[in-house]
Amino acid sequence: MMDQARSAFSNLFGGEPLSYTRFSLARQVDGDNSHVEMKLAADEEENADSNMKASVRKPKRFNGRLCFATIAVVIFFLIGFMIGYLGYCKRVEQKEECVRLAETEEADKSENDETEYVPKSSRLFWADLKTLLSERLNSIEFTDIIKQLSQNTYTPREAGSQKDENLAYYIENLFHDFKFDKVWRDEHYVKIQVKNSVSQNLVTINSGSNIDPVEAPEGYVAFSKAGEVTGKLVHANFGTKKDFEELNYSVNGSLVIVRAGKITFAEKVANAQSFNAIGVLIYMDRNTFPVVEADLQFFGHAHLGTGDPYTPGFPSFNHTQFPPSQSSGLPSIPVQTISRAAAEKLFKNMEGNCPSSWNIDSSCKLELSQNQNVKLTVNNVLKETRILNIFGVIKGFEEPDRYIVVGAQRDAWGPGVAKSSVGTGLLLKLAQVFSDMISKDGFRPSRSIIFASWTAGDYGAVGATEWLEGYLSSLHLKAFTYINLDKVVLGTSNFKVSASPLLYTLMGKIMQDVKHPIDGKYLYRDSNWISKVEELSLDNAAFPFLAYSGIPAVSFCFCEDEDYPYLGTKLDTYEILIQKVPQLNQMVRTAAEVAGQFIIKLTHDIELTLDYEMYNSKLLSFMKDLNQFKADIKDMGLSLQWLYSARGDYFRATSRLTTDFHNAEKTNRFVMREINDRIMKVEYHFLSPYVSPRESPFRHIFWGSGSHTLSALVENLRLRQKNITAFNETLFRNQLALATWTIQGVANALSGDIWNIDNEF
Repeated sequence: MMDQARSAFSNLFGGEPLSYTRFSLARQVDGDNSHVEMKLAADEEENADSNMKASVRKPKRFNGRLCFATIAVVIFFLIGFMIGYLGYCKRVEQKEECVRLAETEEADKSENDETEYVPKSSRLFWADLKTLLSERLNSIEFTDIIKQLSQNTYTPREAGSQKDENLAYYIENLFHDFKFDKVWRDEHYVKIQVKNSVSQNLVTINSGSNIDPVEAPEGYVAFSKAGEVTGKLVHANFGTKKDFEELNYSVNGSLVIVRAGKITFAEKVANAQSFNAIGVLIYMDRNTFPVVEADLQFFGHAHLGTGDPYTPGFPSFNHTQFPPSQSSGLPSIPVQTISRAAAEKLFKNMEGNCPSSWNIDSSCKLELSQNQNVKLTVNNVLKETRILNIFGVIKGFEEPDRYIVVGAQRDAWGPGVAKSSVGTGLLLKLAQVFSDMISKDGFRPSRSIIFASWTAGDYGAVGATEWLEGYLSSLHLKAFTYINLDKVVLGTSNFKVSASPLLYTLMGKIMQDVKHPIDGKYLYRDSNWISKVEELSLDNAAFPFLAYSGIPAVSFCFCEDEDYPYLGTKLDTYEILIQKVPQLNQMVRTAAEVAGQFIIKLTHDIELTLDYEMYNSKLLSFMKDLNQFKADIKDMGLSLQWLYSARGDYFRATSRLTTDFHNAEKTNRFVMREINDRIMKVEYHFLSPYVSPRESPFRHIFWGSGSHTLSALVENLRLRQKNITAFNETLFRNQLALATWTIQGVANALSGDIWNIDNEF
């Protein structure tokens, strides 16, 4: 009845009937295979044109005086009737007739107010939802699903293998069992690198005509350049840029050996390549990984990027034509992992003690003896592989076209228990819990929740990135947060967070609400915890969401100070993880509570709790870094005034948005949606519009990589002070101008004001 009344009221005044957009998922079929594309479409509206034809009649003419007299008589009659009736009601006891009249008047009043009525749903309060979540999580034995995923049925499960595909179908069936609104799979054809089944990779020491085999490793580094290289071997510590700069010897034309840890394999290789090394060996040393067996083999990848490196910037759907292109992040030198035993064998033929500042075991040596060389042979081959991402959706009840994405990696080179089974198990249990909360407990999320199982994560978040590339033009308008569940439990001592600044405040509130399962204290233990937030690494599936698509993302873990030693090895098993973390069930349950509260808070409240003001401090910190180089900038005839102005505009835009939020009518969903849309634009507009997503996919000026980033701008200025002949002034002028206008663009988008973008000084 109310809908009909509202529609009639709207039509009466010539307005368009109100409609909500729905989140729809339409399957497209291409030949024998199919993939699903997300489409955002408005609800179909009934064509009511035939019922809305208005007929205009000519008004009849009346005698003016007669009309006036008739109206006057009617008015006097009504006044007299009301005076008499009210006097009667006052003189007598309240009788049924008067009561009925009062009730009728109230009903009439309610009906008259219906034009401004805001529909209210029976919503649970935040405290109720937290209690419901906690109770449901308490009833789950998380280790059961982790053990199930650790069985031989599903391990090892390299991306695209039969075991990986079997697990994908199992997850898809579970999503159907949970009665999700929509369950689908994305199918991609990607190129990954695997070991050659015929020719082994090999490391040897060549001394004249003598060839001494060192190791034919079982592990390997995906996306290494295939081929043979021979040369002197030198040690470069962890292979960071600083390590190479501080070496007392040149690595030009040499192979380098580096320790695992601190930075990703891809960064080590890129640094070695920039210093003209011809090959890289990576091993796990005794000091950094004291519990690792000497002969343990391990796996990694060397692509300085994410996604399929042979379809950079566009998705590897089955209809994609593969052009002759490849990512600039692919290495041009061969790379190989070796065991510690193999590394120590090489050290026996090397000279010079490693510096004590490296904090490395005494077996470490710096350079190979003069009359010897190391030969590295890598025979890895490319393989075109079909991969499946699995999705399940709980549609929002009020804004189904806005959604949070919760995801976990499914594949693994070895057993992958800590690396992928824990996260996948947590994903499935969270999906079940939220399904039950909706079907049994009355939870009504305003916005949609997407549960995603990615594959090919071992090769650099390939599955997640290909999905993002497929919907680059629309995802940032709809997806407002990504929660990464990979590697959430690697220990018990520390709770570490990597996230978009927009999520710091929300994470802080959740940390104040969730207790550590072992000591019973809240996770929030340091008011300065934000300063310890780590940047998302290339190996984190949350990284492309933030740096490539401009979607706020968060990743967290319970872990120790040192790295978990068995990731990417054949010893990443359930037995070893439970030995390392005996309280595994409680730790995973706590991780589920953190993720669950994130989901509830971002889908339940009418406003998005994304703290856009956090970037004010980030911009201020950047300006302080630049102020160190004021003299250099002035020498070039440049000024920072425009940059100051852009930062000021961003500050004013955030202040105006905060004021608009406080003054907004919180029950008006249309007003709140407009404010939320402005908030959702922040991260996306920090993606530089001046570089190509194909050439520089990580366009975020804070968290991306490339000359367009703010860190690259500062680094270029530092180079001017260190070595002015190597400084590129033309590049710097471009960097300064483009950084200024990127920040200005964010301010303009946030304020929504297109009428005044001129800066006056």
